[in-house]
Amino acid sequence: MIALADKISKSFGGRVLYAAATLQLNAGERWGLVGPNGAGKTTLLKIIMGQESPDEGTVSFAKDTTVGYLEQETKLVGGKSALQEVVDSAHEIKDLEARIEEMEQRISSSQPGPEQDALLASYGSAQDRFERLGGYELEARARQILSGLGFPVEDFDKPAEEFSGGWQMRISLSKLLLRHPDLLLLDEPTNHLDLESVKWLEQFLSSYDGAVLLVSHDRSFMDSCVSHIAALENKRLVTYVGNYSSYLQQREDNLEQLRAKREAQERDIQHLEVFIERFRYKPTKARQVQERIKMLEKVKSELVVLPESSKKVHFKFPEPPRTGDMVVSVDDVSKHYEDNDVYDHVSLKLYRGDHAVLVGPNGAGKSTLMKLVNGHERPTSGRIELGQNVTQAYYAQHQLETLHEGNTVLQEMDAAAPGWTTSEERRLLGAFLFHGDDVDKRVGVLSGGEKARLALARMLVAPDPLLCLDEPTNHLDIDSVDVLEQALVTFPGTIILISHDEHLVRAVANKVIDVRDHKVTVYDGDYDYYLYKRAELEAREQGGDAAGAPKPSAPQEDDSRSQGRNVKTKEQRRAEAQARNAANRALKEERKRLRQVEAALKPAQKRYDELVAMMADEELYNDADKFDKCMREYNALAKKIPSLEEEWLELSTRIEEGADA
Repeated sequence: MIALADKISKSFGGRVLYAAATLQLNAGERWGLVGPNGAGKTTLLKIIMGQESPDEGTVSFAKDTTVGYLEQETKLVGGKSALQEVVDSAHEIKDLEARIEEMEQRISSSQPGPEQDALLASYGSAQDRFERLGGYELEARARQILSGLGFPVEDFDKPAEEFSGGWQMRISLSKLLLRHPDLLLLDEPTNHLDLESVKWLEQFLSSYDGAVLLVSHDRSFMDSCVSHIAALENKRLVTYVGNYSSYLQQREDNLEQLRAKREAQERDIQHLEVFIERFRYKPTKARQVQERIKMLEKVKSELVVLPESSKKVHFKFPEPPRTGDMVVSVDDVSKHYEDNDVYDHVSLKLYRGDHAVLVGPNGAGKSTLMKLVNGHERPTSGRIELGQNVTQAYYAQHQLETLHEGNTVLQEMDAAAPGWTTSEERRLLGAFLFHGDDVDKRVGVLSGGEKARLALARMLVAPDPLLCLDEPTNHLDIDSVDVLEQALVTFPGTIILISHDEHLVRAVANKVIDVRDHKVTVYDGDYDYYLYKRAELEAREQGGDAAGAPKPSAPQEDDSRSQGRNVKTKEQRRAEAQARNAANRALKEERKRLRQVEAALKPAQKRYDELVAMMADEELYNDADKFDKCMREYNALAKKIPSLEEEWLELSTRIEEGADA
């Protein structure tokens, strides 16, 4: 055991958050703490950390346990660089190093005997812990963590206080991960990360040898890295083994059992009451009536109390004005900031109904591309045009100037939704975490997160035909993300989305725009298709193509020079050679791609058949993790194989037609 929160109770005013909540955290366990907004998730983290006191109960730790806590907001001051800020945060490691040096001096001056033996044992234990914490490669690990969380190497020496709030949160997370505490408490750690940094953090936490307790709205993140779920449900803390998807299934199974038991109890109550009422005044049945009354009291005392179901908010959002087919045209656009070339000669088009997600490493220019499209940035060269009847709305964390500081939350919603009733407005505001008297707060007193949620709610009331959304899920809980997801999936207009929430990206995207290495590449498919094509590309770059064919050499500018003399004129020879080379190159590329498709199709079909056979085995369904992994692979292949077969047929046809010509 690393930590034990035992019978914790906490109330605010007359409102009970939880009573007798117990949670034991052990080494190697990674817990996700879930529950509706306001259930007290952050409060429980602070109680374990010691920043708040419980009304009842205790928190205890194993001897010498170190605890690290990442809050939702942080502010760094001082002139230290990002790297130095991270390295200097490892207080335990540095203190341990000083103790080791002190023990070395004492050992060298001590005499053999029991005292020295005890000193040597302590020295060995301290060295083992120092090595396990990575003390011998502290700076190297700091650099690795900063890189994993998206910092370019050239920013390592930049003063930490000069970074924006989101980047300062990454520095704080880096400090925490470098310290490697026995217990990690993380409150929304993915809020300021991009997709690639989230993947790195998933891998880091999955192999963490201490205990982890995290709060997150990101379902895919929790599915990838948590091993247990602690759910705050109806003022109780209920624990589950497995990831978030497993928890949802277990909770539903438990609820079904509770419903069945409740129904049986209600039937018993009804039968007992009918008997009692029918024979209450018959002397010959007096004894049986008294027995039934006792049985009725017992059943009522044991009556199952069903948990309150979370209220699901469903809205039919108004359709945006209809636009022309072409919504955004980016033509030969370049963007430069002084010495920084973001990208050159970018061209792409988005059409009505495209739900495009921008992906790529941090700093590659995703937000810049979005700002170019919505007019908040101007291209260095090239042209960006919006289609007929296209208007746009832009949502970003730090661009909330459309809100009026003097209005209340409800007045802001009134202005955005003149045709809605107050009840409808309150329901939508509730979905975005504004409950009760919150709707009467002035915008000027709202926190940054509250303003962001209000701006998002206003945007979805009467959406423009082009929505540009930069990390819209920050500061939302899972139920609110569901409302947003529902709105975006059914949105008939065009969306440009940047998000670290893989679950949202998978649900919404039907087109992926990859921004990296000063280039922009469009993948006309969903997120799974993009991942498959990226993996295929990386495999070719690392080891050649799948068929093992050598990569084509660059075409020669003038092959006719090596052909010798000919009776034809020089111009004729050059024209014929160019035509012949162009045809050969085209067919060569087609044949090469055909070999690659065939090489990828055969193992994919074989694996698909294996998965179908596995899914016929009942034992698979007893192992939740194995079943989830099997289903993910099966669904990916079910999309991949038809795509490969279609490409194979198209390539074969083109090659045959080219050969005949």
